[in-house]
Parts: sequence; C-alpha cells; structure tokens
Amino acid sequence: MTDSLSANSVVLTSEQIMGLLPHRYPFALVDRVIEHDPGKKAVAIKNVTLNEPQFQGHFPQRPLMPGVLIVEAMAQVGGLIVTQMPDLPKGLFVFAGIDGVRFRRPVVPGDQLKITCELISLKRQRFGKVSGKTTVDDQLVCSGELMFSLVD
Repeated sequence: MTDSLSANSVVLTSEQIMGLLPHRYPFALVDRVIEHDPGKKAVAIKNVTLNEPQFQGHFPQRPLMPGVLIVEAMAQVGGLIVTQMPDLPKGLFVFAGIDGVRFRRPVVPGDQLKITCELISLKRQRFGKVSGKTTVDDQLVCSGELMFSLVD
C-alpha cells in the first residue's frame, strides 16, 4: 500500500491517543497519528481488519466498513486537534452536525485509512467545525465538514 508508513513516522501512539480521547473498544478508531499541529491539523491512520465487530453483520458475504464509522473516525481525528488546545474548558465534545459528507469508494478489510482533519473554526470555546478527508492508497474515500459542541 502506498499509505503504509514506517514506525519512525509516528507522532502519537495508540496509548497516547487513548490518553487524549475517551473512546474505547469497539469505538476507538484511530491507530496512530502521523502529523499533529494542535489546534490546527491532524493526520492519522486507521487500519481496517476483518476482526472488527461490524464485519459480522456488514456484510457477512461482502465485508464493507460502514460509512458512519468512517465519519466517526474522522470525528475522532478532529477531536485530537482540540484536545491539546490551550484555554479550552474540560468536557466532552460531541457531534453537532455533519455537512456535505460524500463517500467515493468502499472500504474493506485490509485497507489503511489515512484521515486528515483541519480546524475551520472554533466559537466561544464550545462550538467547532473541522474539514475531514479520508483516503486509501491516495484515493479519496470520504470527505465533509463535521461540527461539534462541548457538553457539560
């Protein structure tokens, strides 16, 4: 795969990611971060394997990664952008909206997602918007804008 990366390119390991995001199995969808500019941009990797629970039912004869999980993986990468921003109140950021999301090709076990998110805006330290793009082998899989809000 052209997106395969060496261990030397790891910026955040899976253990460090678990310290920044609240997600756990089966919803921890970011394996490593390869580029991170806190408050601005993050690029991460998600390795897709047949062992993941969604493939038992989606679909048994033709396993495809559900689009909602691709969007969730993008949201988690977006979450990594804001988790290390100074002066943000502590709390849980959750989805507030999804705009213009499009799926361009299926994702199957064995694929490696490269997820790139950039912060578009942050308002009142509670509402944010990120632009997300996911590729496999340099081919666009999914793109769109994700909105989030801080819940107390």
